[in-house]
Amino acid sequence: MPGTILLIDDEPKLRQLLARILILEEYQVLEADTAKSGLRMLERTEVHLVISDVKLPDGNGIDLTAQVKTIQPATEVIVLTAYGTIADGVKAIKNGAFDYITKGDDNDKIIPLVSRAIEKAQLQFRIRRLEEQVQQKYGFEKIIGQSVAIRQAIDLARRVAVTDTTVLLTGETGTGKEVFAQAIHQASPRRTGSFVAVNCSALSKEILESELFGHRAGAFTGATRDKKGLFEEANKGTIFLDEIGEMALDLQAKLLRVLETHEFMRVGDTKPTRTDVRVVAATNRDLKHDAESGVFRADLYYRLSVFSIELPPLRDRRDDIPTLADVLTQQEAAKIGKRQLTLSPAFVDALTRYNWKGNIRELKNVIERAVILSDGQTLVPEYLPLDVQVPATPSPLFTYDLATVEKNHIDQVLRHTNGNKAEAARLLGIGLSTLYRKLEEYRLG
Repeated sequence: MPGTILLIDDEPKLRQLLARILILEEYQVLEADTAKSGLRMLERTEVHLVISDVKLPDGNGIDLTAQVKTIQPATEVIVLTAYGTIADGVKAIKNGAFDYITKGDDNDKIIPLVSRAIEKAQLQFRIRRLEEQVQQKYGFEKIIGQSVAIRQAIDLARRVAVTDTTVLLTGETGTGKEVFAQAIHQASPRRTGSFVAVNCSALSKEILESELFGHRAGAFTGATRDKKGLFEEANKGTIFLDEIGEMALDLQAKLLRVLETHEFMRVGDTKPTRTDVRVVAATNRDLKHDAESGVFRADLYYRLSVFSIELPPLRDRRDDIPTLADVLTQQEAAKIGKRQLTLSPAFVDALTRYNWKGNIRELKNVIERAVILSDGQTLVPEYLPLDVQVPATPSPLFTYDLATVEKNHIDQVLRHTNGNKAEAARLLGIGLSTLYRKLEEYRLG
């Protein structure tokens, strides 16, 4: 795919001749006659390749290479000289040049050389854009909230992210521990490595051991071939151990060895495997209490809790609920093809007053349900589960009478399903026969 090339040379005839050759190859060509004017162009335009003469009126192409890499790290540089020396060539490459060639001697290879340099630069630009997209999706900027509690947690996480220190994230279920773990990874020097997550409570001890450390063929029934473990897959990256408090004691001992020696033993193997991985663990349990009572290894607890961050429950950051609810509403609306929705004051008030035992995860589920049930462009309390509805003042849209609330809710669900009673019963979480009985009781169609 053609790219953009910047030619920097103070000899107009030579510069224009090379420009015509490159334009015939369908490259977009920019021209500059000094280092200063070339650098100004780089600050304004994405350039894939700079071809610069060594001798310039205000500098030289060898030193210019380092300046180009500072402005646009993904840009490649080819240095041209009339009289090449080995020393200049070595310095140019050290400064980051793609190649260093002599004018006139290399006319037959300039186009293939340019093609290779452009291809490398375009790949580097794509990688940088992907990294920026990942950062936007998983970085600290995606953590919503301005309350003191969440900003303090984010500040701690930012500080530890740039180190290689093991991190323990604590807090209630649904407070966003994996989101924080991903943000720590993306802000760390390991961001180009893998982020591997595993829930320690979701697997049996035997399966979890094989998943974490891998196994050799024949190690147990069904192990027909060697398998890499997650610690090996996460080499040079980050492994996130969620619900670490549920891990069996003998596996805790093996995890401790990895943290202390950076070595582990595959199931069925006789020699250790080395790994370079950062561990971020999370739990909703009181690990300190578990360690004191012998339920969790004390030595592992102290090793994991070198840097501990407690994530606040949603009830301690109620000021963030309106913003969270609006963002989640627009996300859920987009998923099912609905236009942007607004949240009524009564709807937001109900959300803000509720105690959210399941925290952000519970809020997300309630918002998803409300968006599905919504008929108009505004979310009202009737779309919320009964235990979340907190009326402010009686109105036609809301009533203290439980029977009326139930009747209106069933009516809304039926309208959402276009009269499909089986689907309505599924969404309501009741049997079809129960729904028919309610329809008859409330005299609904």
